[in-house]
Amino acid sequence: MAIKYPNGKKYVPFSQELPKKQRLKKDSYSNRGMTLEEDLNETNTFYLERGIAVVHKKPTPVQIVQVDYPRRSAAVIKEAYFKQASTTDYNGVYRGKYLDFEAKETKSPTAFPLKNFHPHQIEHMKKVDKQKGVCFVIIRFAAVEEIYFLPCSRLFDFWERMISGGRKSIAKAELETAAYSIPIGLHPRIPYLSVIDELYF
Repeated sequence: MAIKYPNGKKYVPFSQELPKKQRLKKDSYSNRGMTLEEDLNETNTFYLERGIAVVHKKPTPVQIVQVDYPRRSAAVIKEAYFKQASTTDYNGVYRGKYLDFEAKETKSPTAFPLKNFHPHQIEHMKKVDKQKGVCFVIIRFAAVEEIYFLPCSRLFDFWERMISGGRKSIAKAELETAAYSIPIGLHPRIPYLSVIDELYF
């Protein structure tokens, strides 16, 4: 099935972008091959089942363009488009506060490219922040298996620096100062609510 963005560009899942050799190496790594999204979904299920928080991945509306029917009992979607540009990956509520955040991975061990964000995502996060929502980004450096919680206010600083002609990425050393390290656990896998407890409660 070919899924395309509103601009017609083909959508390629992150896992398919890696060469097979790299995917095999990643699958044998300490995270058992799980992507950041899978880890977060598992974490959110842990929080939900224990009544700690209600956080879900936002569904992306898809418009189906072409469907094949190889058999009467089966339909195969051959082409589809995302109906609209996405905002952020996750939202929900925790201890009376609205949560809204994006999850990003990078293969670089030294910097996070800001091109991973789109201007409309930054604008969305600014609107959430203005309404006093808890808005942030969870960034994983896949090569070194490190995860950071970056408050949106700090992301805005790095974004404005880029817009003003500065560097187009956030150095890992900068994140170590501006963000909060999240140690990978077992249950939950990515305990990001502990950072929110520290910052807001």
